[in-house]
Amino acid sequence: MTITVAPTADVEEGAEIGAGTRIWHLAQIRENATVGANCTIGRGAYVGPGVILGDNVKLQNHALVYEPARLGDGVFIGPAAVLTNDEYPRAVTPDGRLKTGDDWTAVGVTIAEGAAIGARAVCVAPVSVGRWALVAAGAVVTKDVPDFALVVGVPARRIGWVGRAGHPLTPKDDNTWLCPETGAEYTESDGRLTER
Repeated sequence: MTITVAPTADVEEGAEIGAGTRIWHLAQIRENATVGANCTIGRGAYVGPGVILGDNVKLQNHALVYEPARLGDGVFIGPAAVLTNDEYPRAVTPDGRLKTGDDWTAVGVTIAEGAAIGARAVCVAPVSVGRWALVAAGAVVTKDVPDFALVVGVPARRIGWVGRAGHPLTPKDDNTWLCPETGAEYTESDGRLTER
């Protein structure tokens, strides 16, 4: 499989791009970033230095993934979503000097396999989003999101569960949930959901 890179995209030397990946107009992939196989990097998307994207990841237009983010296989990042990397953002030091890379430590966002981040959502580092979780459009994630959780709002809070197909799960009994799309069953225990 070939790699497709639009003429206006900027893929810096030292970036690793997997087979079958497509990088669209005005996207930027920085040095030492790793982009897996069969990924789609949308128009104007940004992948920071050393960021790792798994296989089959989709970054929609203008998604911003700052280092040292780690995204598992099959992750979806919606249009204009942002994964931050600065816990205490400032342009200058307390004495007014412009900050350099030596004046702060980048902290990352981790997105696990199959999770989806909706359009214009923001994940404020350091946070982790669990496997197959769904962060609603416009949400601001400030704490870790468990596997299969559906979170919404500012700050994001869990309002339900989703299955691998992304559809909200329906309760079957006190601790069993059912996917209306696939029929898969999940068990809830202590605020966590596991597949049966």
